[in-house]
Amino acid sequence: MYRFGKGKTPRRHGLKKTYHAEKDPVGVYCRIRPLGGENEECCIEMISNTTIQLHAPDGLKANRNGEYKETQYSFKKVFGINTTQRELFEDVAKPLVEDLIQCKNGLLFTYGVTGSGKTFTMTGSPGEGGLLPRSLDILFNSIGPFQAKRFVFKPDDKNGIDIQNDVDALLERQKRDSQPCVPKTPSSRQKADPEFADMISPEEACKADNVDEDCCYSIFVSYIEIYNNYIYDLLEDIPFDPIRPKTPQSKILREDQNHNMYIAGCTEVEVKSTEEAFEVFWRGQKKRRIAHTQLNRESSRSHSVFTLKLVQAPLDADGDHIMQDKNQVNVSQLCLVDLAGSERNSRTRAEGSRLREAGNINQSLMTLRTCMEVLRENQMCGTNKMVPYRDSKVTHLFKNYFDGEGKVKMIVCVNPKADDYEETMLVMRFAEMTQEVEVARPVDRPICGLAAGRRQRNQVFRDDQAGRSNADDPVLLNQFIESLPPLPPCDLIDPSDDQTLPRLIEVLKRRHHIHQLKTEQLNKTAYTLRSMLQQFDSQCGAKENFIHDQQSKLGEKDKVIFSQKMELERMEKKSKTLEYKIDILQRTTDMYEHDKRSLEQELETRAQKLHREQSERRRMEQQMQGMVTDTKFKWEKECKRRVNAKQLEMQNKLWVQDEKLKQLQAIVAESSSGSEPPEKPQRPSRDRDRNHGQKRSSSPSPQPVTREINPVHRRSHSAGGEKWVDHKPPSNVDLDTVMQPIIPNAIQVSTPSGKALSKCHKYVLRHQELASDGEIATKLIKGNVFKTRGGGQAVEFTDVETLRQECPTRPSRKRRSDSSETQDEEDQENRAPVASTSRAFVHQKRRKP
Repeated sequence: MYRFGKGKTPRRHGLKKTYHAEKDPVGVYCRIRPLGGENEECCIEMISNTTIQLHAPDGLKANRNGEYKETQYSFKKVFGINTTQRELFEDVAKPLVEDLIQCKNGLLFTYGVTGSGKTFTMTGSPGEGGLLPRSLDILFNSIGPFQAKRFVFKPDDKNGIDIQNDVDALLERQKRDSQPCVPKTPSSRQKADPEFADMISPEEACKADNVDEDCCYSIFVSYIEIYNNYIYDLLEDIPFDPIRPKTPQSKILREDQNHNMYIAGCTEVEVKSTEEAFEVFWRGQKKRRIAHTQLNRESSRSHSVFTLKLVQAPLDADGDHIMQDKNQVNVSQLCLVDLAGSERNSRTRAEGSRLREAGNINQSLMTLRTCMEVLRENQMCGTNKMVPYRDSKVTHLFKNYFDGEGKVKMIVCVNPKADDYEETMLVMRFAEMTQEVEVARPVDRPICGLAAGRRQRNQVFRDDQAGRSNADDPVLLNQFIESLPPLPPCDLIDPSDDQTLPRLIEVLKRRHHIHQLKTEQLNKTAYTLRSMLQQFDSQCGAKENFIHDQQSKLGEKDKVIFSQKMELERMEKKSKTLEYKIDILQRTTDMYEHDKRSLEQELETRAQKLHREQSERRRMEQQMQGMVTDTKFKWEKECKRRVNAKQLEMQNKLWVQDEKLKQLQAIVAESSSGSEPPEKPQRPSRDRDRNHGQKRSSSPSPQPVTREINPVHRRSHSAGGEKWVDHKPPSNVDLDTVMQPIIPNAIQVSTPSGKALSKCHKYVLRHQELASDGEIATKLIKGNVFKTRGGGQAVEFTDVETLRQECPTRPSRKRRSDSSETQDEEDQENRAPVASTSRAFVHQKRRKP
């Protein structure tokens, strides 16, 4: 027997604690029902599509100023008396159904006083279907062609889903069909059950987008009511016994292994069509407790919860069967809750059981209000108070939704008549407070690693196989036979004939060989086509993943914009709430004046203490910030100086190597052309270095030439009218000093070329190196440009100018040998940056023509 694979519960792992997840406020909508009569006084006015205004009726006591207070309340959207059921569904319930298909949970409940139209909004009437039948319609219209067979998914008793193979599912279906119908308890109502076709017209049918066609779906529904704080299953089959009628047993709430709340023993019915689902709903609706009161002819005496559970699992790589991996099964659910209306006993004049029912209803609604207040306080003030979910079955059942297990929406139904003004005020305050509660945003489902379009490819393959099996084309067969070599005459007349059979065997061998060649060619073509299809599938999968990522990013941006708008609206509502609280405090000032003065005095003392502590803290922060800034600036400057120095040192080494290589190339070129090799340069004596105590430069040793240059310091050659090639390597650092080398009639290049040298007579190289005191020194190495025998250009270096900057406050790093050198060095360090001219030397720098 195949072992069942257990699917995931509605809550996936890793979502229990969502402290750092993005949050969305509870979506609160308002719907205004029409007045019962034309002469009734109206106390609600619709200001805009997001704001309503409450007017106090004439019989209500005025303020102390003799004027009536008009209060405005804002919602996510307000639906007026002319709003149709379809418009309400498009804005409120349709996004929840689309999220349900995308493996996201949802909770939608109606709230309001008795007789405000909650049940009509949820269920509707013939010709005006409510949110529940429309949700069933769009769900089955979207996933209808992709539903799994009945009993492939089977609920267990622990809020999970088992996966059965096709054989076990078939046995379950046969067992269900063979069971006799159990007699049900007859209904006391004489009204006929409405048909789904009467609720929604075919023109109003719609479908959801972005349905994954590579998954199989199954829908399970359950229907329960909470009556006097007890849970009853409305779909439970109770055999009818006229002698000893059996009362329904209440159910208990339990927590599964993933800390999700569920109703133990609740009936979950698998439905395959909208009509079947609506029939199951109406079967439970007939068992719901409804009674007649002074305010409502059919008043709901319990809270009803209709749950849509959607199970989906991806198809395998062939697109033919459901994957038997329990980790790939996702379960999401949408709860549609019709809360009973709050009511005052002074108006309903209830007695006996009706009085008890009203008390339990008001108590459960008060618990819901308390939970919302504690949640808002914890989120806005950063507290960690315990939310009293367990005080009521309603809040305990939906605990996971407020902890971050799905999107929560509420429709506030109001009756604009003046008699419900005070109850409507309480409902508006609760709705305004609920909008400030934030719920963690559900995450997107994981993407299956298989390629998309598996179901469609499998269907195409099946159609192709069916077409091949049904096709019988004798023309193609005859063409193939005619292409083969013709058979020779096969008649054996003489027993001694030894030519006919060998000739026939030879022809058959050739035919067999041709058949093998065509078979190999067909196999190669099929393999090539299969490879191309696989490559195309992989490319399509990559493109789909890219499109999905881009859509996710776009959705995140839209959500950020929406959250910012909601935050702005929340702040505005908070401001209005504070204004209302200020008004209440002003009314009670005379009664609590003494307590107010004492509290103000204590508050002032604590505020002064807090102000002193904050001032001291700011002073310490400023002091520490100043120290950190100074230290940071100091070390940044030092690090920058060291980095520049190290960079220049490395550049100098590279420059030395380049110059030596160029000298060697010049020597090799001159020797190959027949000229006499230059004299070997004499190595400078180390005694001179030891006598002067100066640091050797990292520049290359100059090559001596026969030409004598006047070593006397003179005015810079750059002041003449010749045309220069100004070679400035890109690795040089801009020093931003006052004295800068300015060469008129110069062509500035980063890399010298033969074209630039042919246009000029002078050449200058700006070379930077690290001086002995740690500062950067700039050398201007000058030379004359002349033509070579081969038609190229060469440079004869004749002069070096040095520009050096010094800091007067930095201690000198030079060694001081005697008093005269010390005095000269001090004078040199205290002077501004100057240019010095060293003894000229000659070096030929060859360039190709």
